[in-house]
Amino acid sequence: MNAIKDSVHDYISLGPVARDLLDTPLLQRLRHVKQLSTVRLVYPSANHTRLEHSLGVYHLADRALDHLGIDGTRARHVRAAALLHDVGHGPYGHQTEDVIRRRTGADHDEIGWLLEDTDAAAVLCGHGLDPARVAALVRGEGELGQLVSGELDVDRMDYLVRDAHHTGVPYGTIDVGRLVRELRYRDGLLVLAAGNVQTAESLLLARALMNGTVYRHHVSRIAGAMLERASIRLLDSEGDASNSTGPRGDVDVETFRRMADHDLLVALRGTTPDLARRIEYRDLYKRAVWEPLGRVPADVVEMGHEASREAAAKIADRAGVDRDHVLLDVPPRPRFTESRSRVVVGGAVQRLSEASELVGALRAAERAQWRLGVYAPGDAVGDVETAATAVLGLAE
Repeated sequence: MNAIKDSVHDYISLGPVARDLLDTPLLQRLRHVKQLSTVRLVYPSANHTRLEHSLGVYHLADRALDHLGIDGTRARHVRAAALLHDVGHGPYGHQTEDVIRRRTGADHDEIGWLLEDTDAAAVLCGHGLDPARVAALVRGEGELGQLVSGELDVDRMDYLVRDAHHTGVPYGTIDVGRLVRELRYRDGLLVLAAGNVQTAESLLLARALMNGTVYRHHVSRIAGAMLERASIRLLDSEGDASNSTGPRGDVDVETFRRMADHDLLVALRGTTPDLARRIEYRDLYKRAVWEPLGRVPADVVEMGHEASREAAAKIADRAGVDRDHVLLDVPPRPRFTESRSRVVVGGAVQRLSEASELVGALRAAERAQWRLGVYAPGDAVGDVETAATAVLGLAE
């Protein structure tokens, strides 16, 4: 058994399956995909990778399985799923996930196609494991899938403490040891044992605080919107004159989704050199509009991708600027999925939203933090703000 020194969990011991999987191209690619993508433009020390995170998730899954008394083939499949859970991410992780989903219909946790006739599949089969079963666990299927992808999963536990550690902010600090130790299965559901309402609340609070200060920081959102626009241009080989101008790329989506971060940046230099330069050197667009949920018409909040691109084009035309220089960023309505975490209270399993008064306040805080963004180069901000207010029907 090998051990790897980790910045968060100290030493992580690798079993034979993990050791062999780690040497495959599928996992080694994650060395070149940053965990926090454009967030590192805000927090310069946030340069940790999805490989580091995957090792951390493997470690916590291994500890959780020991505490739950799960061993044998079932445990070996879970450990493999924990290590492989992020191999479906494209370059820049979540920042390109919507682009990939719109073209393939697949999310990053659908990794079955990656385990077909690959070195990773050969490793799994060589150790008596079923690649299809591993892929199902990554999707969160079944009782044990909840440990890899669910409200109380070890993925969330690792990324909160790891992201807090590498950004230097204190908000993601949670008692991972207690969370792992207090996990139980009740009627096929993964829950926290009695006396752990506050433990569950700490996970919820950490996520809410990290959302506001790290994950949804406006600089990261602006860079992410620029990256998405550039990625679309790269993939649009035939082009769309109604929405953008200039050269088009000829990269197919299958090549795109297997790129590393640096591969994408190099490719973007050929099709959208201005956006690529701005992302690389943090010369980002500015906020022309930054409006809370209550000041945005409901039809705008519910805009899909195509409708938002059309609205951005109208704003650009009205402002008299190039269509590529206006980005409309409409985030999804706030979702507080962690409030569905289950805890044992008075001998019965309850959702955290039923057991905790804190959930309501945090849900309200999430709604208060929601912002509609319209971004443009600094010298066009004034004209774009005026145009966006009119086109989107924003409250004066």
